[in-house]
Amino acid sequence: MGVWLAERLGGEVVACDSTQLYRGFDIGTAKPSAGERRGIPQHLIDVLGPREEATAGGYRQLALAVLNDLRQRRKLPIFTVGTGLYLRALLEGLAEVPQRSEELRARLRASVEEHSPDHLHQVLKRLDPVTASKIAPADQQKLIRAIEVCLLARKPISELHREGRVPLEGWRVLKIGLNPPREKLNERIHSRTDAMLERGWLEEVQTLLASGMSEDVKPFDFIGYRELRAVLQEKISLAEAREAIQQATRRYAKRQLTWFRKEQGVRWFSGFGDDPSIQSDAFEWLRSASLG
Repeated sequence: MGVWLAERLGGEVVACDSTQLYRGFDIGTAKPSAGERRGIPQHLIDVLGPREEATAGGYRQLALAVLNDLRQRRKLPIFTVGTGLYLRALLEGLAEVPQRSEELRARLRASVEEHSPDHLHQVLKRLDPVTASKIAPADQQKLIRAIEVCLLARKPISELHREGRVPLEGWRVLKIGLNPPREKLNERIHSRTDAMLERGWLEEVQTLLASGMSEDVKPFDFIGYRELRAVLQEKISLAEAREAIQQATRRYAKRQLTWFRKEQGVRWFSGFGDDPSIQSDAFEWLRSASLG
């Protein structure tokens, strides 16, 4: 729907998706093809290398620069949102937190090998029980970042997040949400997985690995890329990977809906963005809301 709206409103599309930031990882992140873009400029796609870290704060900085450019050119931004945290970071702002410390991170990783599997979670519980309650004990990456911030800032990260947020200013935000029937959504997920595989998703992964890219880069943890990497390593069959990708995508879609249902001010439509009736209703709502 993003491109469709951009065509009719004279706008440009801005991706708000942590996976589409990475160059080279195209099919599995559902980046729009040249044909799908229909000549509409697309921003914040392919802006990071595989070894670079995607963060909400980094995304906000990039998005603010795009918004400034669009304002100067009198173009309307149409955000297509897949990562709710990035949208929230852009609209509500983020607290000022310390930069990464590779030395501290290395010590925290080493401590994992010396203690029980839930060691980092126990450490964070002592430093910031509020944040610890929101992070799974197995999520080492988030635990390390939370502990790192607590130690460097000398205060709980939950306290930092309550301070110093600077929300987006100078823009009126209108939000559209799509909520198709669950059965139809699952069917779409299954058919999209098949279409991605037919377009050469496995071959894309093979090419990335053959280029000498390390298997530990972040994008190889994305849904589908980790499963297809396992196929090439002969750990699972392609049929098993297909089923695992579909299951993981269904779960991710459920988490997305849970997140966005908590988002304030969303006008929900019960269908898919390529449905002409949904497009018409959404356009009429936007026109009415913009005049209100």
